[in-house]
Formats: sequence, C-alpha cells, structure tokens
Amino acid sequence: MDSFFRSEEMCLVQLFFQTESAHNCINELGHLGLVQFKDLHPGTVDFQRRFVKEVKKCEEMERILRFLKKEVVTTNIPIPADFTCERVSLPRDVLDLESSFHKLEKELKEMNSNRDILRHNFTQLTEINHLLHMTDDFFEEVESQMTITELPSEDPVYSSRRTSYASTNGPLKLGFVAGVIKHERFPGFEKILWRLFHGNFVLRHKEIKPHEEDNMDEVSVKKDVFVVFVQGDQVRGKIRKLCDGFHASMYPCPYNASARMEMRSNVNTRMEDLRLVLKRTEEYRATTLTATAANLREWTAKVKKMKAIYYTLNLCNIDITQKLIIAEIWVPVGDLSSVHAALINGSEQAGSCVTPIMNRIHTEQTPPTFNRTNVFTSGFQNIIDAYGVGDYQEINPAPYTMVTFPFLFAVMFGDSGHGLVTTLLAVWLILHNEHFRSLKNELVDMLVAGRYIILLMGVYSIYTGLIYNDCFSKSFNLFGSSWSVRHMFQPHGPWTNETLRGSDYLQLDPLVSGVYSGNPYPFGIDPIWNISLNKLLFLNSYKMKMSVIIGVIHMLFGVMLSLGNYIFFRNFKDVVLKFIPELIFMLSLFGYLIFLILYKWCAVIKSESAPSILLLFINMMFFDYSSKGVMLYKTQKPVQIFLVVVAGVMIPWLLFAKPLLLYREHKQSKLKPSPNKLPMQDFGIFIQEPVDKSKERVSMGDLFVYQGIHTIEYCLGCISNTASYLRLWALSLAHAELSEVLWKMVLQVAFRVTSGMGSVLLAVTFAAFAVLTVSILLVMEGLSTFLHALRLHWVEFQNKFYQGSGYKFTPLSFDKMLNMQ
Repeated sequence: MDSFFRSEEMCLVQLFFQTESAHNCINELGHLGLVQFKDLHPGTVDFQRRFVKEVKKCEEMERILRFLKKEVVTTNIPIPADFTCERVSLPRDVLDLESSFHKLEKELKEMNSNRDILRHNFTQLTEINHLLHMTDDFFEEVESQMTITELPSEDPVYSSRRTSYASTNGPLKLGFVAGVIKHERFPGFEKILWRLFHGNFVLRHKEIKPHEEDNMDEVSVKKDVFVVFVQGDQVRGKIRKLCDGFHASMYPCPYNASARMEMRSNVNTRMEDLRLVLKRTEEYRATTLTATAANLREWTAKVKKMKAIYYTLNLCNIDITQKLIIAEIWVPVGDLSSVHAALINGSEQAGSCVTPIMNRIHTEQTPPTFNRTNVFTSGFQNIIDAYGVGDYQEINPAPYTMVTFPFLFAVMFGDSGHGLVTTLLAVWLILHNEHFRSLKNELVDMLVAGRYIILLMGVYSIYTGLIYNDCFSKSFNLFGSSWSVRHMFQPHGPWTNETLRGSDYLQLDPLVSGVYSGNPYPFGIDPIWNISLNKLLFLNSYKMKMSVIIGVIHMLFGVMLSLGNYIFFRNFKDVVLKFIPELIFMLSLFGYLIFLILYKWCAVIKSESAPSILLLFINMMFFDYSSKGVMLYKTQKPVQIFLVVVAGVMIPWLLFAKPLLLYREHKQSKLKPSPNKLPMQDFGIFIQEPVDKSKERVSMGDLFVYQGIHTIEYCLGCISNTASYLRLWALSLAHAELSEVLWKMVLQVAFRVTSGMGSVLLAVTFAAFAVLTVSILLVMEGLSTFLHALRLHWVEFQNKFYQGSGYKFTPLSFDKMLNMQ
C-alpha cells in the first residue's frame, strides 16, 4: 500500500539472453506483466529489423482470424467465452499454425464459392419453374376464354379475317418473350413497353412467392415473372434488348404444352438434387465453423501474444555473433527477483544451457510512473491519470481522492433516499460485473469500471442526507424536535387563540422560556426546519458557510501534501521559499475566515445585531473600520490588521526570494571547476558527464517572469478557488429544491385525490415520479455533480502539490492485452 501513496521505485536493467531462449523469456515476462522494454534503436529509420517478417506473418494470421470470426458470427454460431492459452507457440510451431490457418481459409472460401454457385443455380431453376407454371396458367385461361366466347359470326369480313389468320399462322400462333425481373423495376419496364409498342402487345406478370425451404438467399429479393406476347421476330428482338437494359433474366419457354410439362418435370428433379446438395454443404460448413469457433479465442490469444513477442524483440539489440540478444527494461525494484525467476524459467523451457544475465544500470533518464492498483483502487487512479500521470515518485493523490471525492460529491448530492438508490445500483453492478463486461457496450463498461466509485458516492450520500435530514425532500423525526410550540401560548408566551385566527404566519421566539430546549438535535438538522417558512434562508446560510470551510480545509490539505514532496526530493529550499509563505498566506486570510464563521456560530449574539461575515472580511482587506459595525470580539481590529500585513509580506517573499537565490547560485557555480568525468564506483565504470549546464546563460528576467506567474496564480487562485467551492452550496440547494418540487407537484397531488380512481391515479403518478427522479435527479444531477467534484479535485486541490507531467509505466502484459480485445 506504500507504493500507492507514492509511485514505486523503478530501475533500468540490462538483459543478456541467448537468441534461442529469447522467445520463451519474453513470453514469461509477458505473463508476469511487470516489465517495460525500451527501444534501443530510436530514430534509426534505416535499421533493418530482424523480426519484421514474423510480425507480418502474425498480422496475416490476424487477418485470417478476423475472416473466420466474421464467418462464425454470420452463421450465428456461438463463440465459447472460456479458453485456455497457457503456452505461446514456439517459433517452429508458427509455420504449422500459419499453414493450418491458410488451409482453413482456403477451404471456407471454396465452400462459400460453391454454395453461392449452387444457390444461384437453384434460384434460376426456381424462377424457371414459376415461369413455366405461370405460362401454363395463362394458356389455359386463353383457351378456356376462346372456347366460351368465340361463337360463329355472320359477318363474312370477320370470318374471312379469322380464317386467313388461322390458315397463315395456325391457331394462337403468337411469339412471346418470358423472363424474371425485380419487383421494383417492373412498373418502369411496363411503362417503356407501352411507349414503344403503343399497346400492341399482351403482358402478363405474377409475383414469385417461394416456399420457406426454397428461400436460400440470406436477403430475399422480390421478383416478378412476366410474359410478353407480340407478333414478329423484330419486335421480340427489341423486347430482349429492353430486358437486358432492365437486367431482367430471360429463360426459354416451349410453345408446346407437353414440352413445357416435360421441362417442368426436369426442373423439379434438378431442384430436388440441388436442395439435397445445398443441405449437405451447409451441414459440412456448419460443422467446420463450429470446430473453428471452439478454438477461435485460443488461436486469437496465441497470435496476439506471438505478435507482441516479435514486436518486443524488434526493440532489442543483437550482438555481432548473432547469438545474444541485448535488452533494456524498466522494472519495479521490488519485483527484480520475480523478473529474474521468470527469465530462468523461460531459458529452462527453451533448453538453454546459459542463464540470462540481468544487470542494473545507472541512467539519467526519468523512469516511468507506476502505481500498483487493484479492482477497488483502479477507478480512482484512472481519475487521477486522466488529469495527468504523476512525476516519478511524486505523491499520488489517489488515496486521498478515495475519501474526498465521494465526500464532495455527497455534499452536493445530499439525499439519503437518492444515495440509497445509487448504492443499490453499485451493488448490482458489483455482483453482475462479469455479465455486464460481456455486453461490450462503452457506457456499460464505464459504469462497471467505476462501480466502486459509485458505491462510495452512494454511501457518502446516505450519510450527508442524514446530516441534512433529507430523504426524497422529507425529514425524519427520530429523536424529537428541540423546539416546542406549546410554550409560545399564554401564560408562558404572547400567543392566544385570537393570535392564531388573525395571523397567517407565526414565528417562534427562542428567547421565550421552553420554546428552545437548549440542546440541539442529536444528529443532523432539526426536522422542524422542514415545515418552516424560512427553511431556504437557514439552509442557504448553513450550506454556504459549510462549503467555504470544507473548501479551505481541502486546499490547505493540498498545500500540506506539497511539503511531503519537498522533503522526499530533498528540496529544502522550496520548503522555505514556497511552502511556508504559501501556507502563511492562506492561513492569514482564509484560515481566519473559517475562524470568523466558527466563532459566530459559537457566540451568543442577537440576530438583529449580528455582523455579516462577508462584510467583515471585505472591510478587513480594505482596512475599513470607519463604519460602526459590530465586532465579534474585542481585539478583532488589530488582529485583522496584523493578518493582512503578514499576508501582504508573503507576496514579495514568494516573488523575489527564489529568483534571487537561484541567480546567486548560478553566479557561484561559474567560479567552480567541474571535472570531465565522474567515477561510478558502484558499477566499476566511467561515464562521460553531460554538457555542463552551469555554463548556460541564465536570464534574471526569465526567473522573475516564471516566479511572478506562479505567485500571481497562487495568490489569485486562493481567492478564485475558495469561491469555486461555493458550488458545493449551490448544487446542494439545487438538488434539494428539485427534489421538493417533484414531491409537491407530482406525488403530493396524487395523495390529495379521494375519488374512486384515486388508487389508479396514484399508481400512474408514482410511476411518473420514479421516472423523473431517476432521469433528472439521479442521472442528470448525478452526472453534473460528478463533473463538479472532478473539477474541484483537478483544479482546486491537485494544483497545490501535483505536477502530473510524467509518463505511465506500460509493461508487456498479456492479460491486459487480451482483456482489451
């Protein structure tokens, strides 16, 4: 837990291991998840990486796996969630795995191609079958009409024309074009036919309605069968060209009924054969994809691990003999023994006779920041890292944020009823977190990741709701009120029955004996304030002063944490030049403001003559004591003058002391000679000293500008940050008032209904009340309050001690890599 309060101590280690055992060693380090590899070839564009081909092989296998997954998902075959991938394939096994992937891909593509061809043929046969069926129906209809309606005519002209037609072309000797067209294209096709031939044709069409077993296409397309009867080969040629333009499929159709009957029989036989072949093909494909789905997650994990290993090997160096691989890693000092044991285990699995060598080396580079977390603390650490990753071994705000963040949220969200609902939601997320993770929804994943934050926010909201004595805008009277109305009546008080009849509003007087018991409510706010008319005025003053007290204490705590950083880094100059004046400045002004608030609460002063804290503080800053305002205590004026003068002295201390001291040290360092080499006795080597920074020119103006910016930011920030904490007061009042409005305008209206349908109205109103409470007060207000609490920590609290300019420790971890997929 000590590493959680401050980032862990890191060290740079140089590794030497044989090329044959490199794969296994990195595999063990990846399962350990505590090692971050450095790139030993930064900026070398022309460097030829040795393992680029292997990385490309892994990327090709990932492409095949994505294709297999797509086929499995399309076929609606479930992919098992549980899989075991304890060992990464050895380099010699990669070829076998790659060949099996290519073979499986080729087989599936061939099956898909054959299935598509079979489906296309089946679709064509289905269309021919419907075409023949419709053509038979049409000819039967025409023949029946000719038989019934064609009576002998006495007109010799008509008789001669019919005889001439029958003798020339035979009975019903009409040419026709038959085919299938998409349903949405048929109206346009019919319109063009009419414009071309001016009605000198006969068109019949019918929608194809395939059976369920015949619908082999994944997306069914509506089609129409059509037959166009015309005279003349030239006209039929034009119609064929028109069909090509509308992408209509044309099929041959015999003129003879017996030929059509024989053709339909052949088509049905072929359809039965194709249906059987398609069924066997789908069964074989489903069997193949089921076996693939069982191993898909394991294969994906293996390929991802192999790719990570080869990518890591490309960060290393290879010596001239091509037998040793050199790597540099960042590792926590406390885990050196675990890393060494993992390296030995990896070399033994590879059958290497040489144990990997691990040397801790000196470096001037800043190590990465590593804060060890668990499922409970990871959410709070993510909040801190979202602001900025801390500097190496800087104080980590996360442990303190675990307490202050949900508390500040609860101050603004203080309602025990709403807090209970939030707590129940968090408990539900905790109990079913595995189920919610499997949903793969971004919003749900965010809620699951912050489930313990939501739990603490709910628990703290229950506590502050009990302090406010507020539960869905109603109060609890658990211990009995400290106020009594009975003593306001005669003979103890001034009230009579006529007073009650003639007054709309009455006010309790605490100076009357017995009205106020003298003992405050044991826990929280007295419930009598819930029915008083000046409830809002009382809570307004109470919550505003409370927010100022909490804010100043929170900022002072941040300033005190900066002292821990100065002492840890042996930066004692900043203790005197920054910490002490900053602390004195804040205590002199805003610490005194807290004293005034608490003193006024404790002092016995009549409400008519009680001075305003705000006016007292403003007059204190302007040294304005001419008004005859009432002072809280006798020596208030000299104390306030002294505190303002002390705070004013701290400003030039912050502004001038540090730049002058730095400039003086720079001048003195120029007079001292510096050696070219520094002995490193711990490592037995000599290193070349970097460029002497003392010879660089230091501008006095730059030092004053930088320190001036810091001084102005801190001094003005103390004022603006204190005012920023007033959001605790504003959002708390807004939440309480919204809750009260929902109660009075929604639920209370239903309770007043006494008619027969009152129970139905109450049920409907309660449902509306619950929906509005969840959507407005819990979701919208909760999100707004969360963001405000986040801002108070990022801006008002963390800027007092937290730099957040480091970079995060990102180790090679197979577990994190697989959880991200």
